[in-house]
Amino acid sequence: MEDTFALDDVSGEARLVFDNAFAQAHFGASVFWVRRSACFPNETEMVSGWKQKRDGNYRGIAEVLKESL
Repeated sequence: MEDTFALDDVSGEARLVFDNAFAQAHFGASVFWVRRSACFPNETEMVSGWKQKRDGNYRGIAEVLKESL
């Protein structure tokens, strides 16, 4: 998310996506989000690290753009 993102500004059904337990139960997906400035060492490397599971297999990573909501 952009560094200016404020979860308090999200309401209604959109807010449910940011609740990992709800998203897992209702969408069948683990949803984790991070502000851009927290990506270490950068956004590309962070995503690359998260896509590989401990067993060596890969998980799907999706990017949701505000324009698509």
